[in-house]
Amino acid sequence: MALQALRSKFPATLTQLVRSLSGGPTIKCGVSEMPVVGLGTWQSKPGVVGAAVEKALSSGYKHIDCAHVYQNEAEIGESFSKMFGEGGIKREDIFITSKLWNTFHRADEVEAACNTTLKNLQLDYLDLYLIHWPIATEPGKGTLFPVDDNNLAILDSKAPAFAETWGALEKLVEAGKCKNIGLSNFNIAQIEEVLSFAKIKPANLQVESHPHLPNLELLEFCKKHGMSFVAYSPLGNPGSVFRKEDQANLLQDEDVLKIAQKHGVSAGQVLIRYQVDKGNAVIPKSVTPSRIEENLNVFGFSLDAGDMETLNNLYKKVGPKGYRTCSVLHWKHSPLYPFAAEL
Repeated sequence: MALQALRSKFPATLTQLVRSLSGGPTIKCGVSEMPVVGLGTWQSKPGVVGAAVEKALSSGYKHIDCAHVYQNEAEIGESFSKMFGEGGIKREDIFITSKLWNTFHRADEVEAACNTTLKNLQLDYLDLYLIHWPIATEPGKGTLFPVDDNNLAILDSKAPAFAETWGALEKLVEAGKCKNIGLSNFNIAQIEEVLSFAKIKPANLQVESHPHLPNLELLEFCKKHGMSFVAYSPLGNPGSVFRKEDQANLLQDEDVLKIAQKHGVSAGQVLIRYQVDKGNAVIPKSVTPSRIEENLNVFGFSLDAGDMETLNNLYKKVGPKGYRTCSVLHWKHSPLYPFAAEL
């Protein structure tokens, strides 16, 4: 076997070997190391999400992604309590992310929102806390999704600036409630604005990314500014209510299937490894025990340059800008809608 092939299959250092035996390799995320494969919990329903988290942790996952708006953090917290107790897993060995929802962008709302997440997850701190979206919606309406009589999202009447929200997140770091803070679903211009005033620089950007939406320009921007990159919906969101009826299924794409056959793995494993080989972290969601195990089992192969070139260009099959599943068009009237260039 050629030396290059050997290097693609085996860690280059003892440190990487230890990591690969304990949940896989990591990437730098602020002051922490983030395991590159995590369990996503978006769209995992109450009643099954807890079991999925327990299965993931017992299978070797070291990274769990959560959010207040998923409305399942209390059940996940019960699983954390169980696994960090009788399960014998150390809290400090697990990288846990959550996110600040749109109705809590005002400075006086941020800490309380974080405290709610910590209480629900039964944690003392988060490894990473993200601003979930750049759009602030009106608080105090008794719902996470306030809408007017025309079913349009009600934007925050005080329109808190990014600087206000970010400053409140920085205080959470100073208070020891979050080790790192970052952004989710922000575009380049919006990230640049945060970078212009941040005392603590964003450690991470989490966005939708898969071969139908590779986000290569955004990835290069993050690398340039020392921000880790996390891909959500890496499989293209199969079965999601957000998908269009005629949306192509990445798991059935002939090029993806050819690459999978070449490496003797599943299409899903190819799509997960695609993110790993780009230097990203990736958070596939599943509540199926066998799939949870399979999604972590992506370190026995790597994609070659030809594979990566093919996957990087798959978006051209679905349009010049690719296809975004989570486009949240009900917020497109906001001046801070992050995907306006795609409309």
